[in-house]
Amino acid sequence: MRAFCSLLSGGKDSTYALHKALDEGLAPACIGIVVPGRPDSWMFHRPFVEFVPLQLKAMSLSGLDYEIRVSGEKEKEVEELKESLARVKEVRAFDTLVIGGIASRYQLTRFGRVAEELGLRVYDPQWGMDPEAYMYELLRYGIIYVITQITTAGLPHRLLGVPVNSEGLVREIIELARRRGFHPAFEGGEAETFVIKAPRYSSGICLEAKRVRVSEFEYRLEPISATLCDRPRVTIDGVMYEA
Repeated sequence: MRAFCSLLSGGKDSTYALHKALDEGLAPACIGIVVPGRPDSWMFHRPFVEFVPLQLKAMSLSGLDYEIRVSGEKEKEVEELKESLARVKEVRAFDTLVIGGIASRYQLTRFGRVAEELGLRVYDPQWGMDPEAYMYELLRYGIIYVITQITTAGLPHRLLGVPVNSEGLVREIIELARRRGFHPAFEGGEAETFVIKAPRYSSGICLEAKRVRVSEFEYRLEPISATLCDRPRVTIDGVMYEA
């Protein structure tokens, strides 16, 4: 049986990739939680990464996580990732690196180089999927997430923190992407996400946060609390949304 190390940011894409690896019967050897030192990292997602251990607890994967701190500086962070994975590989044997890329050649090339230099294969189940179809696939599969950060004028800030749990909301995002020219699955960094419900979660995640305006078109969620709960829900600025 192949053993893998999955890079999990807490967002929809890395969560989907981890689930698919488990569906394929691969064995989890480690979960790498990469924490970039800069918010504008070219490779790694930063918002809400501190709550990934809560997701792992919901999936009964606690104890497999390794925090990997990188500078967030272009190219330097790739070498830092490789060095950290090499150290993890010495104590947790694995032959596969699981990532959740869709269309970024920049990221795929660099993850591929890291994997090759460490003697690993790359497992990226959603690579090359039609992004609009992929957004519906996430919903069909059972992954419910919230948008934690918006960095484009194309997405209204009212969507920040609202669980993406219906075809109507997915359709709205896709139609906005078509009109405003951003990637419908946010592959260009237009938004970041955090998963609060997934097929392998034995419990949901309840979040409380507030919306913060960063600039004219940029908004983010500032977390107040995150807990495991029977019925996942999100409370934003005092307004509750059921997942």
